[in-house]
Amino acid sequence: MTSDPPPPPSPATPAREWLHGVRDTVPMLVGAAPFGLIFGTLAAGSGLSGAGAMAMSAFVFAGSAQFIALTLLAGGAGLLVIVFTTFVVNLRHLLYAATLLPHVARLPRRWRLPLAFWLTDETFAVVQHRYATPDGAPHKHWYYLGSCLSMYLNWLAWTAAGVLLGRGVPELSHLGLEF
Repeated sequence: MTSDPPPPPSPATPAREWLHGVRDTVPMLVGAAPFGLIFGTLAAGSGLSGAGAMAMSAFVFAGSAQFIALTLLAGGAGLLVIVFTTFVVNLRHLLYAATLLPHVARLPRRWRLPLAFWLTDETFAVVQHRYATPDGAPHKHWYYLGSCLSMYLNWLAWTAAGVLLGRGVPELSHLGLEF
C-alpha cells in the first residue's frame, strides 16, 4: 500500500508572509522590550523631553546608538562627536545590508528605503533565515516588512512606556541602568 504524497504547500500570500514575519519576531520583541523601557526611562531622567525621546526612537531607531547618543548628550558632547560615534556603532548595518541586497535589489525604491531604515540586528537574524529558505516564495519582502514593523512598533511602545515611567519615578540613576 502506498501513501499519497503530501499536498504542496499553499502559496505564500503577502498577508501570510507578513504575519509569519511578525510571528517569528515575537521572541525578539520580548528581548527588546526591556531595552526600550530603559531607554525611555533614562531619556526622561536625563532631561530629554518625552517628545525628544520618542523622536529619537522614531527617527534614529537604533537602540545601541540611542543609548550612546543619550550618554553623550548628557555629557555635553558636540553634535559632530555624537553623529560620528553613532555612525561608527552602526557600521555593522552595512554588512547586514550587503547580505540582504541580493534578496531586495529587485524591489522598487519605495520598498528598499523603509526596509533599510527598519533593519535592526534582530530583524536581520530573523529575515536572513527566511531568505535562506529555498522555497521559491515570491513575497518574502512582506515577511521582512512584518518583522521590521513589529520591531519598530515594539520599540516605540516600550520607549513611550519608559518615558512615562521615568516621569513617575524621577530618580532612577541610583539603580545603575545607564550604559
